[in-house]
Amino acid sequence: QVQLVESGGGLVQAGGSLRLSCAASGLVFSSYAMGWFRQAPGKERERVAVVNWSGGMTRYADSVKGRFTISRDNAKNTVYLRMDSLKPEDTAVYYCAATSRTSWINPEYWGQGTQVTVSS
Repeated sequence: QVQLVESGGGLVQAGGSLRLSCAASGLVFSSYAMGWFRQAPGKERERVAVVNWSGGMTRYADSVKGRFTISRDNAKNTVYLRMDSLKPEDTAVYYCAATSRTSWINPEYWGQGTQVTVSS
């Protein structure tokens, strides 16, 4: 049974930082690209950042470039999202996802989400 468990969310003031973690189990972690998505109330889910299986290739949404950093530790089966210079518009539920496919249209696995709230 595949599980993706996010942690690290919370309440932070604008300009602050958080680091999200996603611990994976039940899959060959190094065979999957990993990603972070977010969904704010009343908005569509947005892809925030993705990293390939080795960690050598990353991509970011324009809205977070220069502020967020995705990384992974294959020895710990964990992917991270470091979020700096947080803004109120970053408030959302953040989800971890895993895919073995070449696109992120429909990842095979999702975590349960962790709430991030940025106060102004």
